[in-house]
Amino acid sequence: MNRRERQQKRRRPPIGAAPGTIVFPTGTTRLNVIRYDRERVLERAGVTIEELATLPQPGQITWVEVEGLSDERALRRIAELFRIHPLALADVVNIGQRPKAEAYADFEFVIGRMACAREGHEFDLEQVSLVLGRDFVVSFHEGARDVFEPVRQRIRSGALVRQMGADYLAYALVDTLIDGYYPIVEAIGAHLEELEDAVSESPGKELLERIHRARRDILTFVRVIHQQRDAVGAMMRADHPLISEAVRVYLRDSFDHAMQISDVLDTFREIALGLVEVYLSSVSHRTNEIIKVLTILSSIFIPLTFIVGVYGMNFEYMPELGWRYGYHLTWGIMLTVVAALLLYFRRNGWIGRKRADPD
Repeated sequence: MNRRERQQKRRRPPIGAAPGTIVFPTGTTRLNVIRYDRERVLERAGVTIEELATLPQPGQITWVEVEGLSDERALRRIAELFRIHPLALADVVNIGQRPKAEAYADFEFVIGRMACAREGHEFDLEQVSLVLGRDFVVSFHEGARDVFEPVRQRIRSGALVRQMGADYLAYALVDTLIDGYYPIVEAIGAHLEELEDAVSESPGKELLERIHRARRDILTFVRVIHQQRDAVGAMMRADHPLISEAVRVYLRDSFDHAMQISDVLDTFREIALGLVEVYLSSVSHRTNEIIKVLTILSSIFIPLTFIVGVYGMNFEYMPELGWRYGYHLTWGIMLTVVAALLLYFRRNGWIGRKRADPD
């Protein structure tokens, strides 16, 4: 995603607005619900806000997935049904929030970023918000991309998630967001290798722009993954009754994955900075080679110009002017000077290969 697109996707309430002020976008909102326990799974897509109130059942885990954040009535009704604090709802809708985890009295609130690759080494970072309650999880995201299908497959297949509580479902969603960075990181690494080859082969202005763009994208990922890592760490260390000790063990694994990605991105940041230095060195070396060639040519023609200048003077008494072989002698002197200068330059390594010093 370029800078302009990122700025357009941010939404903020007016300056001086009251806490909890929400700026709703234009578009549509779609509700999908999965309700499950150990024995069965109920999956509904395109649920209406009126139906939503009747779907949660005691003893079962309910996952409400909200796609799109434009329906003010539906979002406020969801907040009412699941007792979501107005400040948390404002953070959900006013996208552009930093990844974080906050504990409220009745729920745990988590904001993460979903990384999605695009063509041409571009990417999207979409905000995903999670509200974890005692027997429910509500997820919010504005984009149409679906990265949670692996979690749905695990629920349908009766995996461990069916035997655990809502806190494990929240962990699975957070872990999926973090694991989604691995393909992006691999793509960034491959792109940096291409840039490294291009720097040594054909440095140019366009290449410098590509390096700066890659470095800016890496810095964005570094900032986001550090914040996401801190959010997982806050969930892991939070003394909240909604997160069990068993799930904290799994959160440690997600934290470790975030640390791995963070370390790799820190390395990529250093590589990108080094590419700028290599580019500048390559350009400087290329400029020095051009200046060296021009200097050599100038050094060769300075004595020739002197000789021609002497014989171009209009004096009456110049012995060589009346000599039959004066013209040939002048050319011989000039060619001898050129050969001597070329030999001198080569012996000193200014052109060709420098001669190895004898032992």
